[in-house]
Amino acid sequence: MKFLIFVGLIAVLIGYGYLKFDELTRPLPLPTFDTNKYWGPGDGSKYKEDKTITPFKIQIDPKIITDLRQQLNRTLKLTEPLEGVNFEYGYNTEAMSQVVTYWRDSYLTKWKQREMVLNELPQYTTEIQGLKIHFIHAKPTAEAQHKKKVLPLLLLHGWPGSVREFYDFIPILTEPAEVTEYVFEVVAPSLVGYGWSDAARKVGFNAAEMAIVMRNLMLRLGFEKFLVQGGDWGSIIGSNIATIFPENVLGYHSNMCVLQTPLAIMKSIVANFYPEKFIPSRFFTEHHFPLSEKLKFLLEESGYFHIQATKPDTIGTALLTSPIGLASFYIEKFQTGISPAHSQRFDGITKVFTIDAILDNIMIYYLSNTATTSARFYKENMSKAYRDLKLERVQSPVPMGCARFRFDLPSVMDWQLMDKFPNLIHSKYFNQVGHFAAFEAPVMLYIDFAEFVNKIEFKKGEDQ
Repeated sequence: MKFLIFVGLIAVLIGYGYLKFDELTRPLPLPTFDTNKYWGPGDGSKYKEDKTITPFKIQIDPKIITDLRQQLNRTLKLTEPLEGVNFEYGYNTEAMSQVVTYWRDSYLTKWKQREMVLNELPQYTTEIQGLKIHFIHAKPTAEAQHKKKVLPLLLLHGWPGSVREFYDFIPILTEPAEVTEYVFEVVAPSLVGYGWSDAARKVGFNAAEMAIVMRNLMLRLGFEKFLVQGGDWGSIIGSNIATIFPENVLGYHSNMCVLQTPLAIMKSIVANFYPEKFIPSRFFTEHHFPLSEKLKFLLEESGYFHIQATKPDTIGTALLTSPIGLASFYIEKFQTGISPAHSQRFDGITKVFTIDAILDNIMIYYLSNTATTSARFYKENMSKAYRDLKLERVQSPVPMGCARFRFDLPSVMDWQLMDKFPNLIHSKYFNQVGHFAAFEAPVMLYIDFAEFVNKIEFKKGEDQ
């Protein structure tokens, strides 16, 4: 009798464990969303959306530039770095002094030239859900359209980047190339609360709501179906667009493939012991393993994330009132996001990017006063309301492509990614390039994106 009771208890525990495992790992249905929610000031009761698409150019009052130069000129002597230290303690203050000198004495003296560079691509604004949304809209030439089929592409940036990351990438996308029969009509918005786009005025503007605004922008421009490409926050937002609006997405390509579901975590632990069973080549295991090193890296480099996810207004105020603090906080992320061969070098930034391009990006945040509003996006995405949506566990049928660059944040394996995107049609590893792929290696990213698009089986009329 005791034996039967024991067997019964074991069966109950196994059954309970199975039910809990199933509860934690099974795909979930898509939640419902208000796709026209108002995010502007006030209650919106008298709001009437202005659907006008207005040309936009960056035109900064010279007095603002003069004031910035004066602020940089009043800089107190920065604290000397520790002896023998490069960038282990953050952005080296000797390097920062050099940046400030160049920023003040060279970059700002040619601001009109930089303004012209930032205005090279055609830009517009329109109103979506109570918010002015800024976007680049670059079309292939008539000759290119004659030679190739045209596909619309929504291109999404992240933090601390901006549309400035895409200034070398977009021209490649819009020009014909032998690697594909397509050219791309590119829409690259400034995310809500970033750059020249308005910030949400209400609590709760998370990556799902951002996805809704971005999709509504594409509909505004006449694109019922389009491709999506993104890294950093652009990857999360792109995943959400492909999840919430699969009927609108021709394909989704990411250069930051992440998934943090309970099942994905379990699979990662299993694969840590037998990586050769789950990764196409032993040369690529370092992209994912060992887990202890990847966790250590995330803990060391995610302090900014915790600050912005808990007290964004505090850090935002500090950055908005100190242009040098803003530059140091942001440039350090670009320094960290490149190859270790460069990340501890004083000339690391200029080996990968150009100092003018980096300062262009800093200026966008400074001139638009978006350090605080962009940081708030972290808090909204760590909120219980967003986590309860569990969108990572809602499968998307959209064709998906993943490019894993060696020095980006740790990515997930195909074995994990297919839980979310069962139609994973393209997966590739690269043994170079860091987090800001479109900024650092636009040609390499373009070739991978084009390979992905070539694999999509378009329905009749979708590729016309």
